[in-house]
Amino acid sequence: MSRTFETSLEYAKEQDKQDDLRKYRDLFYIQEDSIYMDGNSLGMASKPAVEKLDEMVNRWKNEGVIAWNDLYLYAEKIGSMMAPLVNADADEVTIVGSTTSNIHQALATFYQPTEKRYKIMVDDINFPTDRYAVDSIVRLKGYDVEEAVKVIKSPDGEFIDEEAIIAGMTDDVAVILLPTVLYRSAQIIDMKRLAEEAHKRGIYIGFDLCHAIGAIEMDFKEVQPDFAVWCTYKYLNGGFGSCAGLYINRKHFEMMPGLNGWFGNKNATQFQLKQEFEHEKNASGWQIGTPSVFNMAPLEGSLEVFNELGMPRIREKSLHITAYLMYLIDTKLKKFGYSYGNSTVDEKRGGHVCLQHDEAYRIAAALRDNGVVPDFREPNVIRLAPIALYTSYEEVYLVVEILEKIVKEKIYENYSAERTAVV
Repeated sequence: MSRTFETSLEYAKEQDKQDDLRKYRDLFYIQEDSIYMDGNSLGMASKPAVEKLDEMVNRWKNEGVIAWNDLYLYAEKIGSMMAPLVNADADEVTIVGSTTSNIHQALATFYQPTEKRYKIMVDDINFPTDRYAVDSIVRLKGYDVEEAVKVIKSPDGEFIDEEAIIAGMTDDVAVILLPTVLYRSAQIIDMKRLAEEAHKRGIYIGFDLCHAIGAIEMDFKEVQPDFAVWCTYKYLNGGFGSCAGLYINRKHFEMMPGLNGWFGNKNATQFQLKQEFEHEKNASGWQIGTPSVFNMAPLEGSLEVFNELGMPRIREKSLHITAYLMYLIDTKLKKFGYSYGNSTVDEKRGGHVCLQHDEAYRIAAALRDNGVVPDFREPNVIRLAPIALYTSYEEVYLVVEILEKIVKEKIYENYSAERTAVV
């Protein structure tokens, strides 16, 4: 899409005045003298989220175990609120555990190797927890990782080659696990195309949505993946370690979950405490242990905002404000050695911009001391996420001014290149 931007501060301020999402910024705990650009790693706290957490604490105080009479179905409630973000049926989504534990659950279900089909296909640049889980499951099934994990290598270390993925869908592949948005380059892969190609060959395929959910629009009724997993503390603003999402396509509801636990038992007989597992035949049947209600409560408040707005409006602003940031990088920062490693094409760009510089780590450290919160990813990427719900255009402009100053005045030279910080 063609857009016209300007380089002045006045232009940024005018964009903020015209932004029909600007009222939602007031719902977040914006810190004075700080510009938060790391919502792709941990979203900011919102007032609705904190209110729901406070309400849950009060229920614990005042009701004790009596609250469990409805809270034992809380994961189903949150799942139904989250389902619209991927255009899935409410009973295809549940909230449980972490991304990694949900990968283990999905693979324990769908990876049933045979003599001819025994490989799991992955890429080599996804977030490593996915690979750790894949390797673990393969070992549990008695295979060598080198033999049973098929790795499709990136041609450049930044982007996945979809043609290579399809070419790798050979008869020995049982399951494929891929990211939807790459954490390092913000690349969006074509889930629909890859799912269709996998299914033509009798291969199950699942997606990691961690850097996609709440940032881009997705339509699982169209894509029809077999499963998907995601965290909820990035763009969904669920807070530290908030419970993760798990999608199971309804065509697989009859399958037995690979990992059984009492919260996957039928609701009707769960508290009869029978010794034989009775599978609840929807996504909630893939739950394992007792839900972490305090880690779900903030999500209820956050999802109310998402469902009020709808993903199309959120995505529209996200695309515009990330394009604005890239424009400023092109016009103001390139002469100082900056570039970006993500696509400029809307359909291929997630919700963050991957700023690159040879001194990225030291620049990121200097940014933090100059009131900007970014994150750093090896070897040379500073991820900047202008979040549609709470980042202003003026803040984007000011971040670029600070980035220019840090290199122009060589402020980064005051910092060690030895990595000590998390972000």
